[in-house]
Amino acid sequence: MSVQERRAVSARRESLLGEQPGAFAVARFVRVTPMKARRVADLVRGVGVDDALATLKFAPQAAAATVYKVVDSAAANAEGTEHLSRDELIVSKILIDEGPTLKRHRPRAQGRATRIDKRTSHITVVVQPRVIEEPAAKAPAKTAKKADEAKAETAKKAPAKKTAKKAAAEKSDAADKPAKKATAKKAAAKKATAEKKES
Repeated sequence: MSVQERRAVSARRESLLGEQPGAFAVARFVRVTPMKARRVADLVRGVGVDDALATLKFAPQAAAATVYKVVDSAAANAEGTEHLSRDELIVSKILIDEGPTLKRHRPRAQGRATRIDKRTSHITVVVQPRVIEEPAAKAPAKTAKKADEAKAETAKKAPAKKTAKKAAAEKSDAADKPAKKATAKKAAAKKATAEKKES
């Protein structure tokens, strides 16, 4: 089966990658809780494959060993089926889904039994080639022209706004002047009373 035929058949690949290049690997029914596995997944999400494997190799969490195997498998799938270079791959997605829970019981005091939940996880790792962002030279020129046009329009509209601002400023100055005169009169009256008291 060719790569194109397999892509047409695999609905799982379509949901994870769409038309983009890359590969994925899945480990199902792993006996680790999803919460503990997500702590490990957060360490390597968005990191290069080689760096992710080095991080997982020395991570103290027990789930790191399983995640290591899945990341390595996804990188091998990318090399084998998609013919991608391992050096350019990054871990674009890690999904930790909850699997079925195994119910167990433990004996407790007075003949009781309490339930112990043994949780499982489904771990999905997606690797994709690193995307190199190209500098967009044409887009800033268009935005610069639009910015100049916007400035010109605001400059045309500015005189009308300034006159309104000036009118508002004049009103506020007119309102402030009587208040200043009143304070000046009060100050003069205080001086006069002070002089009378001294004499």
